[in-house]
Amino acid sequence: MPNPGRPYLQGIRDVLPMLLGVLPFGLITGVTAVGVGVKPIDATVMSVLMYAGASQLSVLALLQDGAAVAVMVLTATLINLRHIMYSASLAPWLKPLRATTRAAMSAVMVDQVYAFSLLRYRRQPDLTPNQRRNYYLGVATPLIIGWPGSTAVGAFLGAQVPPSWQLDYAIPLVFLALLAPAVTDRPSLLAAVIGGTLAWALQGLPYNLGLVVAATAGIAAGALAETQVSKKAQA
Repeated sequence: MPNPGRPYLQGIRDVLPMLLGVLPFGLITGVTAVGVGVKPIDATVMSVLMYAGASQLSVLALLQDGAAVAVMVLTATLINLRHIMYSASLAPWLKPLRATTRAAMSAVMVDQVYAFSLLRYRRQPDLTPNQRRNYYLGVATPLIIGWPGSTAVGAFLGAQVPPSWQLDYAIPLVFLALLAPAVTDRPSLLAAVIGGTLAWALQGLPYNLGLVVAATAGIAAGALAETQVSKKAQA
């Protein structure tokens, strides 16, 4: 009988290399938070409650610019809309699990958890629902610990981090590492190209609105393309 605990350990092993980008990303977020006037303890709590690096950095940038709270909330919400698509993509694989289990799993869904889980499910379609759950949680575990932990280190000890370390490389590295294996068909490629192009072209907009527009346009383009592909397949 397959050991359902083994996928959990496999998930941990698979995601560990990703921490080379995630941990510096967390350090940057902690340092940035303190730099705009957020107390270290509040920056740490923010990472625990929001648990979303891109949204956190966007909110911090808006806070520095003196944006209204409503703008911060709207920006974070729009950036995180991609999680709806993540959930829809994983739903067929996790449907046999109890609703309470799926709800608990959603609380720790981030880009890395989604990407690694989807790739594993596609490569091993014979995994049982419990094994899929365990793999998902295995990927999530180091991130649950590493993200708030690295943010706390950055917030409390950020002044001690030498500028020569140039940790800014971590942010694009994390997302590029996720993007490459996730682009497996035309809809995902279209979403990546449109989102990336607009993010670059609109980076001068105030309040990080360029990122919001790019994310929304990329998601819309990918969803539309996916719909067209499905219609052609059914025709």
